[in-house]
Amino acid sequence: MPLFFRKRKPSEDAKKRLEHQLYMSKEVGADDVMDISSCELSEAPTSAFSLCKMLHKKAFNLSDNELKSLIPKGCSISSLVTLQVLDIRNNKLTSLPDDIGQLTSLQVLNVEKNHLKGLPKSIGDLCHLKTLNLKGNCLNELPALVGHLRSLKTLDLSENNIRELPKDLAHARCLESLTLDTALMTYPHSSVCAAGTEAIQQFLCAELGLEYCPPSECQPAQGADGMTEETNSVDNPDFAWQSNFLEYQRRKDEKNREKLLFEQDLEEKRREHTQLVYLNNSHKENILLSVREQERLDKELSVQQQALDLQRQQTLRKVQEAESSAMNRITSLLQDNSRQVQNAEILQAMEQDRIHMEQLAAVTHEEANSLRKRDVAVAMQKMLSESFSMRLLQEANEGRRQSMVTDAQRRMEDQDMKLEQLLSLQQLDKSKAVAEILQEEEMQKAAFEALQLQKDTVHGYLRNQIMQIEAELMQMTKLEVKRRDLDTENLQFVLADQRTGLLDMLQVLLKQKDQREQELRQLLVELERKSESNLQNYWMIQYQRLLDSKPLSLAMQEAGVEHELVSLLSKLSAEHYLPILAHHRITAEALRHMTAKDLSKIGVNEVGIQRALLNWAKTHIAKPTKAVALPAEPRANEEEEVAGPSQPSAPSPEATPPMTPSAPGPPESPSCSECVVCMERGSQVIFLPCGHVCCCYQCNESLQTCPLCRAAIDQRLRLYYG
Repeated sequence: MPLFFRKRKPSEDAKKRLEHQLYMSKEVGADDVMDISSCELSEAPTSAFSLCKMLHKKAFNLSDNELKSLIPKGCSISSLVTLQVLDIRNNKLTSLPDDIGQLTSLQVLNVEKNHLKGLPKSIGDLCHLKTLNLKGNCLNELPALVGHLRSLKTLDLSENNIRELPKDLAHARCLESLTLDTALMTYPHSSVCAAGTEAIQQFLCAELGLEYCPPSECQPAQGADGMTEETNSVDNPDFAWQSNFLEYQRRKDEKNREKLLFEQDLEEKRREHTQLVYLNNSHKENILLSVREQERLDKELSVQQQALDLQRQQTLRKVQEAESSAMNRITSLLQDNSRQVQNAEILQAMEQDRIHMEQLAAVTHEEANSLRKRDVAVAMQKMLSESFSMRLLQEANEGRRQSMVTDAQRRMEDQDMKLEQLLSLQQLDKSKAVAEILQEEEMQKAAFEALQLQKDTVHGYLRNQIMQIEAELMQMTKLEVKRRDLDTENLQFVLADQRTGLLDMLQVLLKQKDQREQELRQLLVELERKSESNLQNYWMIQYQRLLDSKPLSLAMQEAGVEHELVSLLSKLSAEHYLPILAHHRITAEALRHMTAKDLSKIGVNEVGIQRALLNWAKTHIAKPTKAVALPAEPRANEEEEVAGPSQPSAPSPEATPPMTPSAPGPPESPSCSECVVCMERGSQVIFLPCGHVCCCYQCNESLQTCPLCRAAIDQRLRLYYG
């Protein structure tokens, strides 16, 4: 919410209407009404108050405006002493002036449809007030001073929150019309209020112990003063002359008084004129001082603007360099993707052959008897505990992100206590869980499915490609935000084309990932069909075989590459570069003499992987390489199964490198930018189809369009930072 609001300016029609009304009120022969209604005024003009005072206006119409205060700054309510009618309906007034009682000549006061919450105490001083309209306001009570309005005839209190009337209202004997919301009234009762004004006044008079008098009998008697005495003295000439002389003397005194009043008024006007001249001169001096100050500020502003232009040019240069580097990375990524597609097809074909051969393999009763149940159960329990602990860590991390800063320490302690309790419970129930895994087939199936997804190289390659594309989309979004802040339009279409290409690639990879997961599920369903036979421990056997066996392509790659280099690539989640290193016969000694350009030429394009390999080669001490034995091919396994039972060996830690949850980000990966909505948390969601990464997970739920490009959101992708 902004802290400052710009005052709304009236339209041209409203300005013309105001000027016309002020001009017409100054014309000779103008009536006694000052009408400046429907002029979109947020403050009454001071010139209107001056005209009311000078021309002795009788009526003042300020209705249908946006006034929040009746008296503007520099004016007083004494300028409106001659008013008899004041119409200020349809405005935004929350209160009336405290000194409104000075308007002793006021007869009609219309404050309909405003925001009044109370009436001033001086309202009772309006002794000639006959009509008071308070309809459509926020009044909760009516002050007792309204009873002092002895000339009040009409009072409208409808569409307010008034539930009780003051007893002193009975003193307003001339009241003829009283409008109320009878359904809301509690005192007098709604039945009394529904009977009319006369019944309400009778009730209030009875409460005060007064005698009720109808309004018609309370009107002041009107008649001629001194007319009967004149008729008695018409026949006496001396008395008539004396009376004429006295009349002349009275008129002369009146003229003298009027002359004195005129001179006093003229003197007051002269003083006002002198004061206005003095104010005008002081205003001119202030204007000159402000002009000098403005010139000085303009000079400082020009110097500051030059500094800002220089800084802006430097920022533009940095943004251009970042864009050029992003373009180079995107180009290399596209080229790498085109090269990796062929490798992926070869790997997929080999993987399909391996899966087909494994499906043809039958699980014999001898394999079930020779199964190491205890070791496999421990491995399954470890896999399930790791996946469950990772899920708990992700949930705890998300909870810590959403919590406030003041509660972060407390929640972390709670999470630590929960994790300690969970670990203690897991340690206590480990033996029991191992026994249950031997019997529960569903848990064995879940462990096999988790290990299958983890061991699948195609799925891991697709996951790494998606992470790279997400990082590039985040970097491009930050560049677009910087360019929008700098108000530049260069290379916008180039960025849009690049983002479109990355989005197409991301959608293709997501489809391939879903397709791969669907294929693995189908394979799982087929294996489940086979498990319907009477074979025991089917899923434990499949889990052990998946641990013992490796993909044929990975085994061939590891056969020609050093074990330390294979472990390094596994830690970096860069197993997809293993065929390239095996094809070019890259060793630690060869890496010592290579550079980043040489690695780019053979197909290793990621900067972080290049630096990690070169740094490892520099610190690596030459050791005799250990050849990793190739596992028997599936056909050989099939022949051995036909020939006789075989004793499967335990999976060695050297043969299977540990799998890390996620690879560390490269050094030049984009940092987490802040959310453009709340500006407190980092960006965590990719909007499709535009591809912008500009919003956190909490703020994206209420958005229907992208806050950067205003494009409709069809799909959201959640980002997790490892």
